[in-house]
Amino acid sequence: MENKTHIAIVTVPVYSHLRSILEFTKKLVHQNQNIHVTCINPTFGSSPCNNVNSLFETLPSNISYIFLPPINLQDLPKDIHPALKVQATIFSSVPSIQDVLNTLHSSSKLAAVVADGLITQVLPLAKKLNILAYSYFPSTTMLLSLCLHSTYLDKTISSEYKDLLDKIEIPGCIPINATDLPDPMQDRSSEAYKVFLEGNDIFYLADGIMVNSFLALEENTIRTLQQKECEGVPSIYPIGPFVQNDSCNKKRDFEYLKFLDKQEKKSTLYVSFGSGGTLSNEQIIELALGLELSGQNFLWVLRPPNEFGVIDDLDIGEYDDVNDVLLKFLPNGFLERTKEKGLVVPYWAPQVEILGHSSIGGFLCHCGWNSTLESIVHGIPLIAWPLFAEQKMNAALLSDGLRVAIRPKVNEKGIIERKEICEVVKNLMVGEEGKGIRERMEKLKGDAIDALKENGSSTKTLIQLTLKWKSLGLNI
Repeated sequence: MENKTHIAIVTVPVYSHLRSILEFTKKLVHQNQNIHVTCINPTFGSSPCNNVNSLFETLPSNISYIFLPPINLQDLPKDIHPALKVQATIFSSVPSIQDVLNTLHSSSKLAAVVADGLITQVLPLAKKLNILAYSYFPSTTMLLSLCLHSTYLDKTISSEYKDLLDKIEIPGCIPINATDLPDPMQDRSSEAYKVFLEGNDIFYLADGIMVNSFLALEENTIRTLQQKECEGVPSIYPIGPFVQNDSCNKKRDFEYLKFLDKQEKKSTLYVSFGSGGTLSNEQIIELALGLELSGQNFLWVLRPPNEFGVIDDLDIGEYDDVNDVLLKFLPNGFLERTKEKGLVVPYWAPQVEILGHSSIGGFLCHCGWNSTLESIVHGIPLIAWPLFAEQKMNAALLSDGLRVAIRPKVNEKGIIERKEICEVVKNLMVGEEGKGIRERMEKLKGDAIDALKENGSSTKTLIQLTLKWKSLGLNI
């Protein structure tokens, strides 16, 4: 039988994380035909939704996958924070993950286990089996540095972080406002904060942490963490950017393509808040009127306001009647007044395809890391509009660190007003500041392409890592 190296990948039930780790997995087996991967997937609910199934149905034959029995979460409060819902699924899935790893390792020796950064509980399971244990971190190296530094901050700062006047210092990173720290750090008495710290401490068991970033994007942070390896920090492997490939058929007769084809090059602002991002109805109205006031072309993917109901990452496409009611949340007459300048697409559109269209000149974005990397690889400058999780940290990196984004100001009620939106949109699309941002983003685009070339920094790093794994490969 052919000599194969068997790797186990453990995912989490968060759509954006699944997309990222599966893109890494596809790159891994494409680059190394004698590597076989088994993906182990915790689940909740009756069964994975269509979007999740579609991710797995397109995987090559040398990637197999297992969906663990769904976790029953009926005892949890209905209004539980989505992050805690995911963590409850992770904790309850650990015994099943251990059973699968035991079976895989006994039948065909595993060379390594790679677990999503949210499920660090897998790392000690791998150690018990004497298997190399790695974490795949789908966000920024900046966030990783914070995670590795979070226990130190917890011990040295006594007050609530959000009450601090001074900026937070993170190794290798720009100082950031405490209000830009991730959601779990905004309330130190919360269960989410406790889970955050406990998960971060387990990172130190890893033989290495792979980051969906690249050297030119976060060089100072990456170098700083690599220098700290002698202090017990795991080896850091920047191997990105991994973004979803454009699999859409551009010949299909979609309205958004007709609209974009009519626009001049780099003249259109793409507006989208990701798979789980929602605004209040009041904010939707302000955004609509701000776009109208700016006079700039726009393509807006509109999702229901958060008053309409919480939308989970994995529930995309589950609402049959959304398209019929969505447009009612817009200001009266807005669609008619802007029909020559803009197009509103209900609920969903193929983002990678849109960002690759020549007419797109800017992206009003929630700063999720997948969307950010997609923007970078297409050279699209950003308006940073973070919503939750670590997105405010990402926004700080993009606007203050890399200077490839403009971040609008929020009023005392937490609303970005129409006048501010108008000014920011015009500044990015036709203003002097926008020109400089576009030049810097074009430079990052080139750096991202270079990182993935045959001799690029990310490719060489991944090759170095897989050579280590392949040396342990056995017949499977």
